[in-house]
Amino acid sequence: MRTILILMDSVTRKFLKPYHGDGEGITPNIESFARDSVRFDNHFIGSAPCMPARRDILTGRTQFLERGWGGIEPFDITLPGVLRQNGVFSHITTDHSHYFEVGGENYCYQFNTWDYQRGQEGDTWISRVNQPAVDQEAYGRKSPQNVLNREVYGRAEEQYPSPKTFRSACKWIEDNKGCDDFFLMVEAFDPHEPFEAPREYHDLYQDDYQGHEFIWSSYEPVKEPAEAVEHLRKSYLATLTMADRWLGKFLTTLKEQGMYEDTLIILTTDHGHMLGEHGYIGKNYMHAYNEVAHIPLFLKLPDGSCGGECRKQLTQNIDLMPTILNYHHCEVPERVKGKNLFSYILEDDPGREEIIYGWFGRAVNVYDGRYTYFRAPGNSDNQPCYQYCGMPTTLGRYLGEEYADQMEMGRFLPYTRYPVYKIPVLSQDDILGDISYVMESRLFDVEEDYAQEHPMDDQVLEQLMCQKLTRAMKEAESPKWQYERLNLEKRG
Repeated sequence: MRTILILMDSVTRKFLKPYHGDGEGITPNIESFARDSVRFDNHFIGSAPCMPARRDILTGRTQFLERGWGGIEPFDITLPGVLRQNGVFSHITTDHSHYFEVGGENYCYQFNTWDYQRGQEGDTWISRVNQPAVDQEAYGRKSPQNVLNREVYGRAEEQYPSPKTFRSACKWIEDNKGCDDFFLMVEAFDPHEPFEAPREYHDLYQDDYQGHEFIWSSYEPVKEPAEAVEHLRKSYLATLTMADRWLGKFLTTLKEQGMYEDTLIILTTDHGHMLGEHGYIGKNYMHAYNEVAHIPLFLKLPDGSCGGECRKQLTQNIDLMPTILNYHHCEVPERVKGKNLFSYILEDDPGREEIIYGWFGRAVNVYDGRYTYFRAPGNSDNQPCYQYCGMPTTLGRYLGEEYADQMEMGRFLPYTRYPVYKIPVLSQDDILGDISYVMESRLFDVEEDYAQEHPMDDQVLEQLMCQKLTRAMKEAESPKWQYERLNLEKRG
């Protein structure tokens, strides 16, 4: 038995033709793979963004109610760890630089072996004492380190980090032709920003923009000229199409090596990306609109059955761990909250009644198959708010001395006896940005208003969604203070 999980970062579902027939993305290889696969139509994020999403995948639990950005914890039971205990070899190849920064500890080391392709984003790769100048007139984020990296890999498409990741995966398959009992994770950072692709891909989208550089989202409400935002969107699409091309080369290698037909292959993403919708660019700080929360999932069965079919059950990436363990005949740990996707495909299990998702310390969101409800914090100070961890790190930094006087340690998590730190949120950096953007609860009828442009005013329905939110939070073993933070304490 062989399983391959392909994770492409920041794939916005609305650009894919298998989901939206008029989707703008030129992605022939995703479309071909979709015809061989079961398409899941109600697949959503759990925890976001990057590292929280990956912890969900590797532990089968929704983590955002108890922890922000961080590494694999000492008490986590992980997918590759369980596979290893059962004699299943695992390997990851990736160009995701956050795995190798403070706050991304221990993910790759869960696997038997790993391979890292350098250069994405601000990866501290090319070393120069004298840093290059950045274009101060460029829109969005800027990085001297990224300029250095681009000077190297930008010379040839096959040297871009995500193409190198797929090339690495091809070589691994060739080196292990005919092998069985393995789990391969192929993780391409593209189409994550900065949106970089050779000119030929921009030409596919008639991108003739001549203004200031804009390839890295500003993570702010739109303030750039309309033509610059349009260029950013086309740059995203160009990067998506480049990633699709190299995905196709990997799938072709699998077929050439006789390892496509009888392998379980999963293709998904961690979240989408806002490119001007609702007046926003980026992610993390705004409400979890469908552009970022409603994500693609394709699953190709090893016997080729059910290709081209779709399923409507509510699913999330926490479901990948139990699905893969089930396929490899491994016992699923009791603490795992995900569901086995095979039961949805082969047994017509109706599945969950609701799902929750979000970012740590921000709004908590619930979806029941028709209505989406964004539950805002109940107070302007967003308190009480704590995160739990055995390793006090977050995005690019330690939760250090400034937290010491208010930190506690104890057995606070219901699913482990491991003592953890209980650390208060002290700044907006702890919750990835300005909380003001999510301080208003919003209710949408997704069946009638998929774009979520017309909030509803229905107190009865809002109370019902609060009940569903509370039920799902209890299932996720939410800390009790979350109910108070969201003004749900009477229901908790």
